[in-house]
Amino acid sequence: MRRIFLTCGIALAVWPAFSQNDTFTQQAGISANPPVDSGDYFLQKGLQEKQNGRRLESLKNFEKAVRYDANSKPIVNELALAYHDLRKYNLALENYKKLVAMGDESPELFKKLMLLSYQLKQSDDVLLYADKLKKAAPHEKVAFYVGRIHYDNDNYGEAIKYLNMAEKEDPANAEIPYLIAHSYADMMNYKLAVPYFKKALELKPTEAYWTYELSLICYAMHADKDALKYMLEAGEKGLKKDNDYLENLAIAYLNIGDLDKGVEMLNEILKRKPSDLNILGMVAEAYYGKAKFDLAMQYWDKMLEYDKENASALYMIGMCYQRKGGKENTEKGIRLCDKAIEMDPSLASLKQKKMMAGL
Repeated sequence: MRRIFLTCGIALAVWPAFSQNDTFTQQAGISANPPVDSGDYFLQKGLQEKQNGRRLESLKNFEKAVRYDANSKPIVNELALAYHDLRKYNLALENYKKLVAMGDESPELFKKLMLLSYQLKQSDDVLLYADKLKKAAPHEKVAFYVGRIHYDNDNYGEAIKYLNMAEKEDPANAEIPYLIAHSYADMMNYKLAVPYFKKALELKPTEAYWTYELSLICYAMHADKDALKYMLEAGEKGLKKDNDYLENLAIAYLNIGDLDKGVEMLNEILKRKPSDLNILGMVAEAYYGKAKFDLAMQYWDKMLEYDKENASALYMIGMCYQRKGGKENTEKGIRLCDKAIEMDPSLASLKQKKMMAGL
């Protein structure tokens, strides 16, 4: 089952507009006329370019500034923000960490680090900075990110613990119950997974794939009517009706006893994959189960056309003749079964089982 990552937007600082009489140096705390070969000089130029909306030029100046003074917090901060703004996320993260090393322990910085680490899938850093952020600002909501990391690490107990906390912090976030559902499903505790899948879909009913996953969970629980219901809903919501979907839909119909619909779906697949032995066998088995032996034999015959050494198909044709009854059919069926057993001796174990099933 697919695991989904969020793209987390991070709010950046917005610099106020300045009149011609104002100076950026006052805001940055640098001298009014810094030397042209100094970090302050290029910091000031970078701030001017930033104010003018020339983001790439501002970055170039901040990069020059840090070469002159790598220990300046204002320079490293502006450099980190510029990298972040231009989506150079790894470089932004590196410079945010430098600010921490310089003694910046502000909640704003820890939040940037947590969200950016989450975006870059750096699990340990997410947990580290979520903890620091929570200690620095207890009101901050970090439980979702912690829960998601534990889920991705297959630590389902901790994942459910933190995701339940996150649900209280953000009850409108549909991904939270969805991840709780997946946590239970991944532990094969389907009964507990179902209500969380339903809750996620109540919050975000347009999610076709979530609906499809719920149908598969119901199938695993042998809740066949619900499996068919949710599978049809997934199709109505726009889920791609590829071969896998059609096959599962066919099985759902067959499981509730609707032979015609089930076979119809399987034949749709055979139009695209005419030599698919698995699908041919499913249709044949479906007809056989409904005592439609002539139709079943047609599909096992097709399997033999594609694979003349398919002993199982030959064996089942022999069983069809025997199930049809009558001396001639029975004798022919026995001969075919015996021939199939010669081709594959392991089929001998099925002979008594199949005969008993037909009584």
